[in-house]
Amino acid sequence: MSRRDLTGAVDFAVLDRTTGGDDGVAEEVLGLFVQQAGMWSPMLDARVEGWRDAVHTIRGAAAGIGAGELAAACEAAEVAEKVIAPARLDHVRNALDRALADVAAWRHELMLRSLKG
Repeated sequence: MSRRDLTGAVDFAVLDRTTGGDDGVAEEVLGLFVQQAGMWSPMLDARVEGWRDAVHTIRGAAAGIGAGELAAACEAAEVAEKVIAPARLDHVRNALDRALADVAAWRHELMLRSLKG
């Protein structure tokens, strides 16, 4: 797989190990990650009750696909004092955007691969 246009925000070797290299399972796992990101990202605001739960959940999902930068940003935000939480959540959102861009590129590659047979 060419893995073009990837930023390095996701280490897809982790995903390959998790899925045993099965493209169908990888697509399912990445689809779930995208769904979770969409569900939890609106809560990445220190003014929203439950934002720590959101970063905790995203952290686990990120670790599962190899998004180490995102997992680390979530960990830092999760333990942040309220005064610095907004800045830490900005880091989480930025890391999430980079991870989602890599996931989109990877899923595109998976789709092309499936079309080639």
